[in-house]
Amino acid sequence: MSASDEVLDVVDENDQVVGRAPRGEVYARGLVHRCAFIQVRDAEGRIFVHRRTPTKLVFPSLYDMFVGGVLGAGESYDDAALREAEEELGVSGLPRPRHLFTFLYDSGGTAGKWWSAVYEVRCDLPVNPQAEEVAWHAFLPEDELTARLAEWEWVPDGLAAYERLLAHRGR
Repeated sequence: MSASDEVLDVVDENDQVVGRAPRGEVYARGLVHRCAFIQVRDAEGRIFVHRRTPTKLVFPSLYDMFVGGVLGAGESYDDAALREAEEELGVSGLPRPRHLFTFLYDSGGTAGKWWSAVYEVRCDLPVNPQAEEVAWHAFLPEDELTARLAEWEWVPDGLAAYERLLAHRGR
């Protein structure tokens, strides 16, 4: 099954399930769906940053400071956060990510809106990121990540989540 065939829950402006549709249809019609964003830090507190592969359906080849992705039909945010983090990092036995907050992201265009649950997790395991998802990766100190914000092209939803995360932490 291709990624565009994966079935997702379609939700309303209150994050209530109103139907299901294949991912490709959800994206094409701009239907509201659910995503999990997980900020991963290593033992030294550095943040996992990566560049997405050029084959990604959404935001190909852009940088991101979160791992994560869409929730499958019937999947909880918490389960998706753990699944996505382990898949993208190429690890197993990761602690359950801690939920911080959820917000409705509006792309302001044809991509539509999606509920975005933001999590954090510490990963002390050696990572082996999924080649289909991650073209490049590194753990960066937060000051270096901040310096790169103006230099690299970032996924807009991840950037919005990061700005909200900084506000959530009072920075």
